[in-house]
Amino acid sequence: MLRFQTRKVIVVLLVLLFGCGFALPNLFSPETRKAIEQGAPSWIPRILLPIHAVVLGLNLQGGSHVLLEIDRADLVRSQVTQLRDDVRRILREERVSFQGGIGMTARGVSVRVPEASDRAKLLPKLRELAQPVGTLGAFGPSGNNTIDVAEQPDGLIQLTVTEAGANERVRRAVEQAMEVLRRRVDALGTTEPNIQRQGLDRILVQVPGLQDPQRLKDILGQTAKLQFRMVAESQGGDVDMLPSQDAGGSLVPVERRVIVEGEDLIDAQPAFDSRTAQPIVNFRFNIRGAQRFGQATTENLGRPLAIVLDNKVISSPVIQSPITGGSGQISGNFTVESVNNLAILLRAGALPAKMTIVEERTVGPGLGADSIQAGKMATLIATALVILYMIGTYGVFGLIASIALLVHVCLIFGLMSVLGATMTLPGIAGIVLTIGTAVDSNVLIYERMREESHQGRSLVSALEAGFQRAFATIIDSNVTMLIAALALFALGSGPVRGFAVVFILGILTTVITAVTLTRMLIALWYRWAKPKTLPF
Repeated sequence: MLRFQTRKVIVVLLVLLFGCGFALPNLFSPETRKAIEQGAPSWIPRILLPIHAVVLGLNLQGGSHVLLEIDRADLVRSQVTQLRDDVRRILREERVSFQGGIGMTARGVSVRVPEASDRAKLLPKLRELAQPVGTLGAFGPSGNNTIDVAEQPDGLIQLTVTEAGANERVRRAVEQAMEVLRRRVDALGTTEPNIQRQGLDRILVQVPGLQDPQRLKDILGQTAKLQFRMVAESQGGDVDMLPSQDAGGSLVPVERRVIVEGEDLIDAQPAFDSRTAQPIVNFRFNIRGAQRFGQATTENLGRPLAIVLDNKVISSPVIQSPITGGSGQISGNFTVESVNNLAILLRAGALPAKMTIVEERTVGPGLGADSIQAGKMATLIATALVILYMIGTYGVFGLIASIALLVHVCLIFGLMSVLGATMTLPGIAGIVLTIGTAVDSNVLIYERMREESHQGRSLVSALEAGFQRAFATIIDSNVTMLIAALALFALGSGPVRGFAVVFILGILTTVITAVTLTRMLIALWYRWAKPKTLPF
């Protein structure tokens, strides 16, 4: 027990050196960390440089908080529209005659097929549209179909979107929207945004450090559905009257036929027009979009092209020559900020449905500073009280446990810095809690040493038995806490997960500091002091 191999000592010291070294950047300013990164040799991997600090969460450094709700009615409408198109396609493919048109309601479609033979041929194809939802978890029962197909005696066939089908569509739309929102927020250059589901149809977006909630709302609130359509030469027919930005909001006729959609864009970047010096957006299509755009501009020379964003014409340039290279530009009455926002929206893609902001608030940096100060004070007081208790109870061994405790806290910050974890107010509570639980292992070891010494064992034997016989208990207690912490991380969200991350890291570092480091320091103390009895 009192003999440590040199390589083991070196390994322990290297772990502690790197762990505490990665915690040091939290004492530096961002400018100092940037200078270290720029001055380091290129052959050193950046992950090995102590330049990463713990990211502060919204409640510590301030920022913007927005809660969005997806438009369920809009999603169901699009689902019914798609169902109508599918029914029309099947009727055409099966050559089935029907009476009247295809009726549409808020939740489904209907079609009257008078011939029984036609219905027998049509119904199996229509039922193929009714796919099973599968497991919906907390949002609904499993095994339901997305569509209910019913046949009436008079030949009327009704297809209705079920509640389970609507919930499944909302669930998939929320997942897609979260990815789009994440790309939009990341493009703002912020650090560690928190984007998570709230219930079935809501998404919470928290952006630490962003003190401009209006810009965040502008970025998140737009659906960003982009379409390239031709300006109609006259009203009527397949024409939509849309407000035009170039015309000061006046309505202009736009053909309903879509030439290219935003899904075919692969890049959009803000720039300045070389002739007018006005802000513009340069865009580039994929192969399919480039072919369609090139064909449309070749066939419509001299006609204005409507660039439609969320049913508003943001620009309507006249096609002067065929654009066959797959790239172009969007110009209009833009400011630099609006061009940057538009480029972000186009790069991130369109949301699957409209989203409404149901809650918004801004957390000021002053509140965050107060929280940090209160957290520091709580951590310092907790550390001081634990150190005083350990030294008062166990003497020099208490001092050794206190040194291990300080290293334990440094390792937590070092791991959080390397992993890029976010420190939240509950995370500070987790650190304070681990300060108390970190010395539990030392207490178990020391009390076991005391029992062995009272039974007449020699000092060396008591020290050895203290570590060996308490080790199993230490592992058991830490494993049970780790299981609970992992459950909090897996099932919790927001503040709960912030607490769980810190607590998990604290449990892992406790094994290193409370057992290995403490044992090594006690061995060094024994060689130096050569005591005859326990110091407590």
